[in-house]
Amino acid sequence: MEKSLEYFRELFGLEAPDIRTYSPLTLAYIGDAVYELVIRTLLVEKGNTQVNKLNQRANRLVKASAQSEMIEKLKPCLTEQEIGIFRRGRNAKSYTMAKNATMSDYRRATGFEALMGYLYLTEQWGRILELVKLGLQEGEKDGEQVPGK
Repeated sequence: MEKSLEYFRELFGLEAPDIRTYSPLTLAYIGDAVYELVIRTLLVEKGNTQVNKLNQRANRLVKASAQSEMIEKLKPCLTEQEIGIFRRGRNAKSYTMAKNATMSDYRRATGFEALMGYLYLTEQWGRILELVKLGLQEGEKDGEQVPGK
């Protein structure tokens, strides 16, 4: 999967972007999709079940409050660069907000999504999976529902 962006760019005639010039909200835009794809893949790989149940389980993990909790648990494991990306996303001025989230949860979730987007666009798929797994394990320690359990 890590070579997929390289192939994607080659196939569509795109140059590798300078990620440092991307706005944190652009990183969050793609990061939101990347994180949701990881969660959906994890749920589907756990076994065939009703789509409604899959959607309910996914929604519990991808909502802003869940992402906010996850990033707080992950902070001690992040590199200085990753913390910087998270902060840029958290501090970005967004003109929208999730319906069922506090402003602080929404901002932390945006920072988390920006980090996921940065890791994806820099082709650090392994790091994305490592962080998601760690975040889910930490949630499990706190008694939260983890996919497939």
